[in-house]
Amino acid sequence: MIKFNIRGENIEVTEALRDYVEDRISNLEKYFNDGHEMIAHVSLKTYKDKSAKVEVTIPAKQITLRAEDKSRDLYNSIDSVQEKLARQIRKYKTRINTKSEHTALADEFAELEAGEELTEAVSRLVRTKNVDLKPMTVDEAALQMDMLSHDFFFFIDGDTNQPAVIYKRSDGNVGLIEGR
Repeated sequence: MIKFNIRGENIEVTEALRDYVEDRISNLEKYFNDGHEMIAHVSLKTYKDKSAKVEVTIPAKQITLRAEDKSRDLYNSIDSVQEKLARQIRKYKTRINTKSEHTALADEFAELEAGEELTEAVSRLVRTKNVDLKPMTVDEAALQMDMLSHDFFFFIDGDTNQPAVIYKRSDGNVGLIEGR
């Protein structure tokens, strides 16, 4: 069962809007085994240029599903996010079935119905690269990433001595993922 945490930014979350979001995202319940209780974190935002952005994150036991969409129509964005999440679930389930492995992740999802398998190509590992990780500051890593013209850079954080990844975000800023 999916419970909802719906927040609006620059928009009032009306009962009708809440019902629409819950109805669309609740359709994903068919992909999960009974007994799994999840919380869908939904963020609805509107901007001055009259565009709307919908972000949905559903942390499950073994996997976190996340999708977002930005368009001129809030309801179309909600539909698009629901379709993206369904596609992600089908992709994961197809990958599990293809590998014929029984994992904890396989227990998360219900069986796909006939014809519901994802027909698009499943990504596979095609290259492995080994790198020497050197301790450096976040600023040094960002500079190295820019110099190499990469979208991300893996390094050892000199302050914490832990692995970290710095990456370019779609909004043009930089993000940091820290290991533990």
